[in-house]
Amino acid sequence: MSEDEFEVSLGRIRERLSSEGEKTAEFFEALTEADWDQQVYTTGSGWRVSQLLAHFISAERTFEIFIRDVLKGGPGAPRDFDIDAFNESEVPELQAPRSELIRTYRSTRRRTLELLDEVDSTDLLKRGYHPWFGDSQLDDMLKLIYRHNIIHLRDIRRALKSHAPVPHLDVIPPAATAGREDR
Repeated sequence: MSEDEFEVSLGRIRERLSSEGEKTAEFFEALTEADWDQQVYTTGSGWRVSQLLAHFISAERTFEIFIRDVLKGGPGAPRDFDIDAFNESEVPELQAPRSELIRTYRSTRRRTLELLDEVDSTDLLKRGYHPWFGDSQLDDMLKLIYRHNIIHLRDIRRALKSHAPVPHLDVIPPAATAGREDR
């Protein structure tokens, strides 16, 4: 990939993080109080809409730590990082009034965009460990920040439309199946 192509890729990641971040904040701002309390999932803590926004904040803050580590030449996330246990423990800590959660989300996304100011286009090839993807390039880690939210927003919309939680589907992280021949 040429340096120009790397610059385009980094610019595209920045644009998507910015635009998807704004769409996400606007989505949560438009919800009613009843929507805000809708249960979204049937498993784990059965997160409600408000808890998913807290999850977005927690996950993005943690991704920033892992990305900074990769940028410094480190391994990224610890190999024994339990993503499910982390998510279940972090979300309750972030419960706050709706306006505060949205403000915190916007601030967290701004920090992520500021982090991109420290990323050189050639850094996108650096590799590290991501708790969902396993060993992966930095560009994939950055893209997952907005893709992660898009996936959960889809589930929120489904739960709001049906007024029922989304059934659990067995989802196995790619990192858990790496090296398996039966994939």
